[in-house]
Amino acid sequence: MVRENRSRKKKTLPKKQEGKLRYIPLGGLGEVGKNMYALEYGDSILVVDCGLMFPDDEMFGIDFVIPDIAYLEERKEKIVGIIITHGHEDHIGALPFVLPKIPAPLYGTKLTLGMVGNKLSEWAPALVPDYREIKAGEKVEMGPFTVKFIAVCHSVPDGVGLAIETPVGTVVHTGDFKLDPTPIDGRLTDYAAFSEEGKKGVLLLLSDSTNVERSGFTQSEHTLSGTIDRLFRQHRTRRIVISAFASNLHRVQQVVDAAARFNRKVAFVGRSMVKNVELARELGYLHADDKTIVDIEEISRVPAGSLVVMTTGSQGEPFSGLVLMSRGEHRVITLTEKDVVAIFATPVPGNEKMVSNTINRLFSCGCEVVYEKEQAIHVSGHAARDELCIMLNMVRPKFFVPVHGEYRHLVRHAQLAREMGVAQKNAFVMVNGDVLSIESEKASVREHVQAGGIMVDGIALGEMQGSVLKERRELSEEGTIIASIVLSPDGTLASAPRFQSRGFLHLEDAASLGEELTLAVERTVGQLGRRAAEDVGLLETRVRGRMRDALRRFGRGKPVICPLITVLDGTYHPPVSAAASSGRGRRKK
Repeated sequence: MVRENRSRKKKTLPKKQEGKLRYIPLGGLGEVGKNMYALEYGDSILVVDCGLMFPDDEMFGIDFVIPDIAYLEERKEKIVGIIITHGHEDHIGALPFVLPKIPAPLYGTKLTLGMVGNKLSEWAPALVPDYREIKAGEKVEMGPFTVKFIAVCHSVPDGVGLAIETPVGTVVHTGDFKLDPTPIDGRLTDYAAFSEEGKKGVLLLLSDSTNVERSGFTQSEHTLSGTIDRLFRQHRTRRIVISAFASNLHRVQQVVDAAARFNRKVAFVGRSMVKNVELARELGYLHADDKTIVDIEEISRVPAGSLVVMTTGSQGEPFSGLVLMSRGEHRVITLTEKDVVAIFATPVPGNEKMVSNTINRLFSCGCEVVYEKEQAIHVSGHAARDELCIMLNMVRPKFFVPVHGEYRHLVRHAQLAREMGVAQKNAFVMVNGDVLSIESEKASVREHVQAGGIMVDGIALGEMQGSVLKERRELSEEGTIIASIVLSPDGTLASAPRFQSRGFLHLEDAASLGEELTLAVERTVGQLGRRAAEDVGLLETRVRGRMRDALRRFGRGKPVICPLITVLDGTYHPPVSAAASSGRGRRKK
């Protein structure tokens, strides 16, 4: 196969208008999540996807991370549209935060826009987007771009790939896909459409890289039907709790179908699970008899052997249904040795510890837990290596950029493309913010724009490298010492300084250190005299330095030092930020 591709005649692309096309990834390269990129030609920009990424272990208290869209904000009047390829969080999750800043028509299939609507109703209820529903096979003009939507099979229904005609040439974006021969909904990846684009000539291919390290083909979702049936047969008298991704409606359909065959009722648990099921039933993507569905409040009336509970929590999310059950904190369901729990998912990279903790707690509840990979309880929604080869064979691009994957996945995929006939110099491994400038016969990466991540903590937004995260990391690693200092108006100590420690050590267990800290504060206040009350900023700096010297002599770590200073004229002086306590800046009084 490799020899055949290398010996294939070089395909000549049709002559296009003069000008440069710019491909600008703002997320999704070198990471799994926050997928977003832009195509720019002249005064027009087309945006594809707008997702979030879940935080890693070092992002303390952060809910999720979204792309930095500073480049698009500065050019928002040029944006002709935002296309959403499918309804997963890593492709739609940032929309509530991004759409208010770059309002533009939003294109997607019926189910995808429905899932976007659910997301916006929760996070931005006042926002009224300009929805533009599309179907696979349709073509839509957006400025200088003509976009053809191509059906692809993935772990959420109604996903699409894109063939984007530009004045320079055609860009094909696979979206998240796999070549499933027996999809649950019968909607196959459209081989013919991708092949047709390959025959006409493709300038650039952007292809999903997630499973490039897996050989062969990704298994069909349909293979799980046997696993589900076996689970029901082996546990006829027990209540079955199944945890899966709330967006994996194909898996929900299989569970509902199996429940009907085995005369069981199905109850859905978890806000996202309930919302997605309601939406999918309303739009006709999920088929379930009303007699099969039971409300969670009514499950006490259903015998254990006649009930299936389908819940969120397959990734160990702290407030998901399964995790609350494992902690004994769910308001309706209490797990016992009469239950069997099946986790129909594998941990997303970074979630392994949370999933492991959840499984341990489930076992401690006494229930049986099914989670091992060898029990065939999960199949991926992404194409494996042989499927990626087929896609490259069908599309036959001149230029190639691997997307959607960690950096090693991008490198492996670029290597695969070269093996399949793409010229060495025409396969680009990029990072977020790189700009690929493309003409009909050449392409190069010579620019870089601002790109990265914006942290979302509740409703607060901030840069990933901002001071808040740095302060949280310092506090988690070293702890803090708070020094309470009360001064008379003349700058003398009104009482002995008091110290409290959090996450460092208990000062009552280190009397000698407490004495040294007290002496350090007394000497500092004495040296400053009246200035101690008049220039509190200077006092804070001096106290922090003296206390740090005392701690260094004591041989311990470097905790964050927070002086709390009160002057008896009634003025309270709060501490500066932890960043300032380390000598990196100061908050204004």
